[in-house]
Amino acid sequence: MAIVKGVQIRMARAALNWGVRELAAAAEVTPNTISRIESGGAARTDTLERIVAALEAAGVEFIDPNGGGPGVRLRG
Repeated sequence: MAIVKGVQIRMARAALNWGVRELAAAAEVTPNTISRIESGGAARTDTLERIVAALEAAGVEFIDPNGGGPGVRLRG
């Protein structure tokens, strides 16, 4: 799994028009966990994997920085 930053999770939620609670439910974590990670807090690897899997299942692709900043896009 590529390293995913909290800002990418926040951008992915925005792209999907999901709130913290929707992502938390899809990833089977608490809303507080989502908020903490998006604010730059630490996350266990398995928790981050569940969040990323939920977002990818909803159509999000995480973009490697490649000299720019981290990003996301929706699969077309």
